[in-house]
Amino acid sequence: MTHRADQDAALIERYLAGDTAAFDDLMRAHQDRVFGVCLRMLRDRDAALDATQETFVTVFRKADRFAGRSAFSTWLYRVAVNTCYDAARTAKRRRTEQLPEASDPADPRAGDDLAAVELRPDLEAALNSLPEEFRSAVVLSDLEGLALQTIADILEVPVGTVKSRVFRGRKLLAGILGNLGGPSDPQSYEQHAQP
Repeated sequence: MTHRADQDAALIERYLAGDTAAFDDLMRAHQDRVFGVCLRMLRDRDAALDATQETFVTVFRKADRFAGRSAFSTWLYRVAVNTCYDAARTAKRRRTEQLPEASDPADPRAGDDLAAVELRPDLEAALNSLPEEFRSAVVLSDLEGLALQTIADILEVPVGTVKSRVFRGRKLLAGILGNLGGPSDPQSYEQHAQP
């Protein structure tokens, strides 16, 4: 186990023994990452905040169901993904108007702030257009940087399924964003070769 996993296991034990401060420590350790997953899955800050809160409420109520067969973080992210799926289904039933994209902050992981702000709306729209199973796999893999086995545990599918979903999700994203037409594409080559 990693150092973080050991700490999480100890905190869960303390929480289940009645130490509510241990749960606060768990929440502080994971809240930013859970929020990041929820934000990328739901694409709406308020919905992501609600989903993050609901995730921790669920974990607070059902911590005794954590069996310890995997890392606590794997179980936690599984709860977060399921919460996002539920929120997305609910949102589909009652559509609301989103805030303008300019109100969203730039992606802090991008090297160039200006490029991050310019590219973000296209990326978010492309991610949002992916089917849920592909979007969750791509978000967990490419944006959260989780290992394939961890993603498989979170999504409760085989590793091969995760690989397939990530591959297909990336391919769909590339097509949506227009990254598939390059010099090897005959039509694209002919267009660029004309004087």
